Amino acid sequence: MSLPVIPAPAAATTGDGTFTLTTSSGVTAPPELEAVAARFVAAVELDTGLALAGSTGITAELRPVDDVPPATGLRADGSVSADERYGLEVSEAGVVVWGPTPESLHRGLTSLRQLISAHVHDGTAVLPAARVVDGPRFAWRGLSLDVVRTFHEPDEVRRIIDMLDLYKLNVLHLHLTDDQGWRVEVPSRPLLTEVGATGAIGDRPGGYYTQQELADLVAYAADRFITVVPEIDMPGHTAAVFKAYPELGPQEQRTIELGNGDKLHLGTLDPGRDETWTFVEDVLDAVVPQFPSSVYVHIGGDETWGMSDEDHAAFVEKAAALVRERGKRVVGWQEIARAKLDPADVVQYWLDLDIDKMGENPDAPTPPEDLLPVLVEALRKAKHDAPKALEQGAKLIVSPVTWLYFDRPHADTSADPEQEKARERLGLEFYGAASLEHGISWDPADIVAAEQIAGVEAAIWCETVTSSSDLELLLLPRLSGLAEKAWSHRTTTNWPNYATRLAHQSPTWHNRDWTWLKSVEVNWS
Repeated sequence: MSLPVIPAPAAATTGDGTFTLTTSSGVTAPPELEAVAARFVAAVELDTGLALAGSTGITAELRPVDDVPPATGLRADGSVSADERYGLEVSEAGVVVWGPTPESLHRGLTSLRQLISAHVHDGTAVLPAARVVDGPRFAWRGLSLDVVRTFHEPDEVRRIIDMLDLYKLNVLHLHLTDDQGWRVEVPSRPLLTEVGATGAIGDRPGGYYTQQELADLVAYAADRFITVVPEIDMPGHTAAVFKAYPELGPQEQRTIELGNGDKLHLGTLDPGRDETWTFVEDVLDAVVPQFPSSVYVHIGGDETWGMSDEDHAAFVEKAAALVRERGKRVVGWQEIARAKLDPADVVQYWLDLDIDKMGENPDAPTPPEDLLPVLVEALRKAKHDAPKALEQGAKLIVSPVTWLYFDRPHADTSADPEQEKARERLGLEFYGAASLEHGISWDPADIVAAEQIAGVEAAIWCETVTSSSDLELLLLPRLSGLAEKAWSHRTTTNWPNYATRLAHQSPTWHNRDWTWLKSVEVNWS
């Protein structure tokens, strides 16, 4: 029997007998695990309504787990001693969860949360006897969240953090700046938020996070062993910068209408101007301290339309050097591989679209005429980025459009008529629609050798997102599939088995008031 847990554990067996949790049950834990246990109890009540008000039945212990290989890749917090491997055993005598670190206990208790949710009824959870030994395949498992094209308030970001937590994802990459707005405070550059933060796509309201709001989000994530990585996108995607400080922009700012209320901006920061670097240093000096748990700063580096290759490489190399001077490591989109990299740099691979096959789908929408040559040039260069990164010793974060861009339309029909209306307008048609089954029908090591992978990260861009429910509808159940690919050691995923495990997730989503695609391909619990 397969346990209703996502991602699939490395090893799991079931046995005879059961153990029943009630409101008189609780967690016995040593002092160093009290905070982890308390968050588990609070989460179970939100997931299921079951308030574990007692102190026995579940035992949390610190002891090693050696039955699963350690994770490969890199962690966003830079830790080399972290260990997320855990054990979980349910017997007639009770539940025992163990692991070598508080983080590992948190992951084990998260699996227990899913078991409780799948088996709770009328205020009790009758858990089947089982034994799980588990740990992650990749160390970096994340989501890149676009808060620019649509601004998401702190409460909504917390909801996303809770979703990541439920599926053992440990990185929230905040895409904080882009053409449509600037979302982070830089006290020495007040116009970035006074002017640059106003607006988003179309008539959507803008906004930004105060330093206190970001500190609260970073702490909320850290309590759940999630690292928040900031992205300051440069030298392109900087129209909001030029709106706030026109003197930093080109003399002529060209744009291409995209037909969706948005524009493609062709201007970039100029690496040959001293004022450019004064600005970049001001931004780094303000932003880096706001994300103390991340050893990485994401410098963007993508889609520098109209910029020469020489200027792009010069900008990336100097921006990277400034990040390193501040004691941080560099991560950027795959285009930074066209510059000289340090082997400690991380390259985020996303452009797996093959320009030579783009014309094979007659139903694919045709890009605007002015945009087509720009896309062709970008895609032809992109084919060489991953090899260049690997030649320089850098590792890749695997984020391919084909599998992990969650702004693709949903291909699955929803059982909810209202969701069908939303499904028709959500996602970029250019990418084509993708089913939930498609989302788990690949392996990260299909992209690049496992030892060259820093981690696995999905991206959600918000061109079509107009509300929190839109955002969540594109994210769920896809986040579960991301976790399956990033955590599980199983290189292939059986769809019927996965769909059965996925069905058991819906009671938690319902109790949490999260929006998810109610695909007719899944027999939801």
